Amino acid sequence: MNKDLLLINTVAFLRSVSIGLTGVVVGIYLFRNGFSSLGIGLVIGAGLAGAAVATVVVTLQADHLGRRPTLFFLSLLSSIAGISMATTPSLPLLLVLAFVGMLNGMGTDRSAAFALEQAIIPGLVPDTRRTWTLAWYNVVLDTGGAVGALAAGLPLLLERWSGLSLPRAYQAVFLGYAAINVLTGLLYLLLSRTVELAKVPNAGLQQTRVSPGTRSVITKLAGLFSLDALGGGLLTDALLAYWFFRRFGVSEESLGILFFVVRLLNALSHLGAAWLARRIGLVNTMVFTHLPSSLFLLAVPFAPSFKVAVALLLCREALVEMDVPTRQSYVASVVQPNERTFASGVTNLVRNVFWAFGSSLAGFLMQSVAFSAPLVLGSGLKISYDMILYRAFRKLRPPEEQGQPHAWERRSAWSFPRSDQAALLLAGLRTFNCDNSYPPQSR
Repeated sequence: MNKDLLLINTVAFLRSVSIGLTGVVVGIYLFRNGFSSLGIGLVIGAGLAGAAVATVVVTLQADHLGRRPTLFFLSLLSSIAGISMATTPSLPLLLVLAFVGMLNGMGTDRSAAFALEQAIIPGLVPDTRRTWTLAWYNVVLDTGGAVGALAAGLPLLLERWSGLSLPRAYQAVFLGYAAINVLTGLLYLLLSRTVELAKVPNAGLQQTRVSPGTRSVITKLAGLFSLDALGGGLLTDALLAYWFFRRFGVSEESLGILFFVVRLLNALSHLGAAWLARRIGLVNTMVFTHLPSSLFLLAVPFAPSFKVAVALLLCREALVEMDVPTRQSYVASVVQPNERTFASGVTNLVRNVFWAFGSSLAGFLMQSVAFSAPLVLGSGLKISYDMILYRAFRKLRPPEEQGQPHAWERRSAWSFPRSDQAALLLAGLRTFNCDNSYPPQSR
């Protein structure tokens, strides 16, 4: 592993530790401080909305301003979220600070920095190593998330061991969150110039010129990812932990252990996804693992006991993240290298926007409809996403999956020079159903 990959993975681990922690404790902490289910959902939604705005900046300006300075500034902003949670201001001010600090209640890293790192990593390795490198990157993220989830018991432990009151213990933990984000910002400054995209003089916002074909592909993928993200926003770790806390009376310590196991399963699943993608393809791996995970989650609200609910949740978590490295690799593969920041930024942007909306909606549903309504609706949305994605993109393959079993396949879209690929993709995606644009591929 080269120096830049090592630094990116180190920073990703530390950032994910802080996110794994907030994913478990934010909802419970706010509930302990008198916030309603609606208020909790709004705070989580505000944080994700802030991440969405930051992702817009990354998409439009990161390559022009410099990827390293952008990552540094994002880390400093993230520290504000920890400080705001430690001080626990009134709801209106907390919403503003959560927005500015991009407070992440997902439990998994879906930040603007995450989007920019996805654009950087494929440029550091050849296409044949892209999926595996992204898989290991996500292993690091989920391992960090597991450690952070395990740390969710720290407030109670500090209360017992140090004599601090529970509110003071929580404050210490959130200040630690802020310190981690400052440290990650300093580490970003050690990245080499290799991570930067060569600048076009006087390009401004047109630094990255995106072809019409890429815009067509990314528009359709972004539309699908928004559906998945809306379901995911209803199912953030903070809301799931809050659901278990209220439904079964589970303590922060027990929830920390549960979500530690969840993140370990997620981490292992990334390696399984890379292995499986080599055999059945990126799109098939995304769909055939994600669909059953949603069915497992759909059964959780109907579980008769905590043990059954946990078993169903763990089955879901062993599969649900397998679409992450494959999705990242697929998006990077269908665009040109200088378009990767745009592609990663847009697809992550729509996810952040709909996560934010979904989180706010989840609080309303919990309070006004049924406490388990977000789990049922979120699962249904994700199932719909899987079915549409498979129908729309199963024939559009990345370069490394292009076989040559027949003569008419030897001049497939990915066999043409890069300059012609955008036009081919645009032609192939004139309708949302890409199946009709490409002849069947032999296995």
